[in-house]
Amino acid sequence: MSSLANNYNRRKISFKKGKGSFLYSSKGVRYLDFVQGIAVNSLGHSNPYLNKALSYQSKRVWHVSNAFEIPEGEKLAKRLSKNTFADYVIFQNSGAEATEVAIKVARKFFYSKKKPHKNRILCIKNSFHGRTLAAIHASGSKKMIEGFGPKIPGFDHFIFGNHKSLKKSITKKTAAIMVEPILGEGGIKLIPKWCLKGLRKLCDQKKILLILDEVQCGIGRSGKFFAFEHSGIKPDIVPIAKGIGGGFPLGAVLMSKKVAIGMTPGTHGSTFGGNPLAMKIGNAVLDKIMNKNFLKNVQKISKYFLNELNKIQAEYPKIIKEVRGVGLLIGLQLQKDQTNFIKKLEQNKLLTIRAAENVIRILPPLNVKKSEIDMSIKIIKQVCKNYQSI
Repeated sequence: MSSLANNYNRRKISFKKGKGSFLYSSKGVRYLDFVQGIAVNSLGHSNPYLNKALSYQSKRVWHVSNAFEIPEGEKLAKRLSKNTFADYVIFQNSGAEATEVAIKVARKFFYSKKKPHKNRILCIKNSFHGRTLAAIHASGSKKMIEGFGPKIPGFDHFIFGNHKSLKKSITKKTAAIMVEPILGEGGIKLIPKWCLKGLRKLCDQKKILLILDEVQCGIGRSGKFFAFEHSGIKPDIVPIAKGIGGGFPLGAVLMSKKVAIGMTPGTHGSTFGGNPLAMKIGNAVLDKIMNKNFLKNVQKISKYFLNELNKIQAEYPKIIKEVRGVGLLIGLQLQKDQTNFIKKLEQNKLLTIRAAENVIRILPPLNVKKSEIDMSIKIIKQVCKNYQSI
C-alpha cells in the first residue's frame, strides 16, 4: 500500500532509465515516450550535454541564497533578455510559481503608478495556469476551484474565441490580460496570429498589460523560441518553465523594463529560485536550443509529423476528429473519450497524455529523430485500424 496521497491517478507502470526519446520500464520494456514529462524534457532523457553540466555544477555549488550574487543566474538572465523581448528576469522553480510572479508584477506595476485599483487579471475561462490557489482561480475552472474556497478575488474571465465577451470583461479595474498562446491542458487550442495581434492592440488602447503564459508552449516547443513570435508581437510579461530546465525544476518570469519598475528589493523572493544547479542546466539547454539550426529542424520535422497525422485523420475521420497544434506541441482530438485510445497506444509501446476536449497530447523531445516519428505514426495508425474493426 502506497503512502503517497491519492491526488494522482497514476498508471501502473514505472521506469528505471531513459535515453533520448525512450523510457525503459522496471520490467525492461522499452516505450517511445511522447509525453516527456509533459513537454519538460526538451532534449530527451539523460541528455549527455545536460548530464555533463549537472555533474560539473554538482561538484561545485548546489545552493547558496539570493542574498548573494549567482554568476550562472546572471549569465542565463542576460542570454534570455538578449534573445527575447525581455529586459529583466526573475527565476523560480516551476510554472505555477512563474504565473504567480507574473500576476504580482502586473499588480505592482499599477500600484507603483499610483493606480492600485487596477489589480484584476482577465483570463480565458477554463484555461490552465497552474495549481496554486491564485492560479486555479485565474484559470476559472469550476472543477479545479471546487473545495478550495473562499474564492481568491482579482480574476475575471472571457470565453475562448468570443471577442465580444473579451471586450465586455475589460473594466477600469483591469490590470492585464493573461492567456496561453497555445492552450495546452485546454486541448492544444491555438490563439490565431491575428487574434494575438488584436490582443496586443487592445491592451495598448486600454493601457493595460499583456501576459503571455509560455510555460508549456515556449522554449522551442512551437518551432520558435516563443510561440507568440509566430504573430510578430511583443508582450509585457511572460512566465516560462518546463522546457527551459530540460527536466530540472526551473521557471522564470520575463518582463519589459517598463513593467519591472515595481519589483524593488523585498517585493518577491524564492529560497531555491535561481540556484546555481538550475542555472547551469538552464544555460546548457539554451546552448542547444539557440543553435542556429536547432529550431529550423524542429520546424522541419514537425511539418512532416503533422502532415502524416493529417493523413491518418483523413483515413480514419470517425476516430480522429481533428489534428491540432504547431511545432511539437500536438493534439489529436478524438470523436469520443480518449482514455481507451491512450491505453491502446501504451500497449503498443507509445506513451501519450490527455488534454481537454477528448484530445491526446503528443509531446516528443525537440531533438526527436525522424525514425522515431515514423515509429509513432505506425503505432497510431495500427491503433486506429484496430479501433475501426471493434
